[in-house]
Order: sequence, then structure tokens, then C-alpha cells
Amino acid sequence: MTVSRRTVILAGAGGLALVGAGAWWRVARMPKTASDPWNLAAAAPTDVRLDALRHAILAPNPHNLQPWRIRLDGDDAAMLYCDLDRRLPAADPFDRQITIGFGCFLELARMAAAARGVEMRITPFPEGAPQGDREGRLDARPIARLVFAPRPGIPTDPLFAHVAARRSNKEAYDLTRPVAREALRALTGNGLDWRVRGTTNPRFVEPIRALVLEALDVELGTARVHRETVGAMRIGAREVDAAPDGIALLGPAVEAAAAVGLMTREALADPGSAMFEAGARQLRACHAATPAFLWVVTDRNDRLSQLRAGRVYLRANLAATSLGLAMHPVSQALQEYAEMADVHARLHRLLVPEGGHVQMLARVGHGPEVPPSPRHPLDAKLA
Repeated sequence: MTVSRRTVILAGAGGLALVGAGAWWRVARMPKTASDPWNLAAAAPTDVRLDALRHAILAPNPHNLQPWRIRLDGDDAAMLYCDLDRRLPAADPFDRQITIGFGCFLELARMAAAARGVEMRITPFPEGAPQGDREGRLDARPIARLVFAPRPGIPTDPLFAHVAARRSNKEAYDLTRPVAREALRALTGNGLDWRVRGTTNPRFVEPIRALVLEALDVELGTARVHRETVGAMRIGAREVDAAPDGIALLGPAVEAAAAVGLMTREALADPGSAMFEAGARQLRACHAATPAFLWVVTDRNDRLSQLRAGRVYLRANLAATSLGLAMHPVSQALQEYAEMADVHARLHRLLVPEGGHVQMLARVGHGPEVPPSPRHPLDAKLA
């Protein structure tokens, strides 16, 4: 059954959709398999490596591209590689953000192994690393070698209990519910002895928020970068199930708009379209509804620092989950393409006037409950 355009009313991107009753089955459909990897209650694999890795694939990563490729090595090791086709050359030209995502992956794998009484020893870039600061991109060499060794008495990390509930919550946060300073301190002291900072002070939040919104406008106005983002979008449940990665656009409004040809990649990429403007309005509104920020700082911008920043960020995200707080990385102002250079420099002057590199910046607040991001099953990532 087709749906007339006149039966669809969209109140902004992702807004309310009213459709003919006969088409409800179509617009209400949700993905069937894309969230299966989040079901960690299923029986754990006997091989502790597979158990650790089924947790690790749930790690946050840029545009949810899930760039990991894994090769089991002997009986007690694994090699981790980057799928070079799952990078963001326009938005992330030096693969800094992709490398941070691998840091998140490694920390989740380490925590899962420890919960099984096994130590996971990490050798980063065992065959050498490309330079991390505007020199070279990731290549076919491994990101890390992992060796699993039983260690009786190794403690289970208390944050591990929150892995299945962790989200990157991209919704508007409740500005009538401030984030307690004690809660923010709990996020910035999360166990890896690194430079993690945050603020709930409105006089500091406001200039950060202004730069975040300015960076969002730069990204939307830089055609090649925005097209890259649109290319990572999966429109509707059918696409999400077929390719459980990227940025999932779901819900009755999306399904209805897609069914009548209103929501297409062409429309989302076209700055002159109503769909583009509606989406931009929604993004700005969500980013503006931010009562607190957290950021991760490193002294250097090399690959080891980027991996460690990812490990730290993952722990902060899990700590937020444990406290009932929402968290969402806002990476636009940290991106290193030419059009973003001015915003990037001003954000660094604001957040690290003493010097250093801001690797991650995230919104923090109280947000609505959201479903998990789609994931490929572990088997799809094993070489």
C-alpha cells in the first residue's frame, strides 16, 4: 500500500507523523535484529576472548561506523585492525576520532575479560603507528595485540555492570534539572589518572555551548563533511536491519516521510530543502539543551594519547550511566579540517588555556530514555 503525501504531517525532523490507518504497520516498524548484540544476558562464549570482544563491539565510535576488524591469534591472543573503509576522511582527516573509538573498544574488552578472571594485556600498535598529529592516517598495520591470561583474584570493575545500559543520548536534556556538581566530579575522576574536566557553571557552560552550536553550523555548511554524515545515515527500520551501523533514523515520522519520498539522502544533504532545515533546527535545539559539559585533555596528540583518551571517555560514559545521567559526544568543534580551524582554536583557548589537546567534548544532563544504537554481530567483525 502506498501513502499519499497529504496524509503525512511532519512537525520538524523526527516530529509527529499522522498517517492513514492502513499504513500504520509500515510506519510503526522497528528494527528486528540490529539491537541483538546488546543482549549480553545470552550465554557467554566459552572462549573468554569472544566474550570480551562481544562486549567491546558495543563501544561508542564516530558515526557508529564500527571500524573494528579482529583476528584471533592462537589460543590466547587477538589482533585488532581498522577497517580502512569505515573512516571519515572529510570530518576526521587524520583518523584521530577513529583512534579514540578504538580506545573505547579496548577498555570495554579489558573490563569484560577481568569479569571472567582474565587479564587482557594490550600492546598498542605492535608493528608501529602512523603519526597522530596531522601526519599520516591509520593503515593496514594492527591497532593492538591483545593477550589473555588467567589472573586469579583480578577485581571486576564496578563500571562493568552498566555496559548494556550505556547510550550516547543525542536528545535534548532537561534544563530544569541541573547536573549536581558532585555527580560531575564522579565522572571526571573515573579511575585512569588522566585529565578529565567538566563544568555545570552556567557562565562557563554558555560560551562552550555557543561554540558547539557554531561548530554545528560550520559542519552543516561544509558540503563534503555534511554529505559524509548523510552517507552514514540509515533511513528506517529496513535499512537499519540490513546495515546495522551508521546513524539510525527511526520512528513513525521517519518511516512515513520515507514512504512518500519526503525523506531521502538527497533531501537531507540539500541545504535548500525543507528536510535539511528541519533536521538542522532539531540538531540545534538538542545541542542547545545542555546544562553541563565534560571534556578529556591530553598533553600530546599522538596515537597512544588518542587511545588512552578513548579509554577514559568510555569510563566516564559508564559512570554517567551509573548515575542516571545522559551523555553525548559533540565532536564537531574538535574536528581538524580547514573550515573548522577557527572554532577549534577558540575552543582550545577556552578549555585548555594552559595548553594541551582536547580529545573529547560531551554534553551531560538528564535526558529521555533512548534505545541502543544498532550493531553488527561479533561474527561480522571476525576475520
